[in-house]
Amino acid sequence: MNVNSITGRRHWLRRLVGGWVAAWGMIYCRQLLAAGQLPPGVADVRGDVRINGRQAEKGQHVAPGDEIVTGNNAQLVFVSEKDAFLVRGNSRVQFGDRTGSAMTVLRVFTGALLSVFETGRSRQIRTVTATMGIRGTGIYVEAEARRTYVCTCYGEAELIPVDDPKAAEIVRTKRHDQPRYIYAKGMPRMLEPAPVVNHTDVELQMLEQLTGRKLPFELGSY
Repeated sequence: MNVNSITGRRHWLRRLVGGWVAAWGMIYCRQLLAAGQLPPGVADVRGDVRINGRQAEKGQHVAPGDEIVTGNNAQLVFVSEKDAFLVRGNSRVQFGDRTGSAMTVLRVFTGALLSVFETGRSRQIRTVTATMGIRGTGIYVEAEARRTYVCTCYGEAELIPVDDPKAAEIVRTKRHDQPRYIYAKGMPRMLEPAPVVNHTDVELQMLEQLTGRKLPFELGSY
């Protein structure tokens, strides 16, 4: 057997085993959800992660109005109803509004957030420079003082520049097709194309599995 054949067989085996693991994880999550045994809340916490000023703990409930602050190289993964979120390090995120019983608006003041949302329910993610209107999608956002990066990983989102709402754009994608930068006023264009950066299909798959769903595409290079 030549080297190419061996390499090809190893690659095939890795894909096969990976498929078994993903399928088992999906079935297990669905069984737990059906039995009411997969509670919402913190699924994973790494490093210095504060919720309302206190260190986050696995299993902790994240309620509307809670503020999440993550330190350097920290990470928080949590589930709320049928939505799931990954907050990266050096981020500050407000999860909804204390006046409501459910989360409808996420505010990303700084840092990065990867989210997957149940279809059919309206959500918004807001930054200093942009508002993203969502109705069921996977979406990644990085917030800076003068610029927001947003990748609608799949699904549909309305991207609205805070300083020029008339420049809003509706993006429909199947797989990371139309990432955008959204700027503050003073730039020649409020929205412009961007590359795919700093998030992966594997992370999206993990979040979807936490809600009992699966990705709408096969895992690939992202």
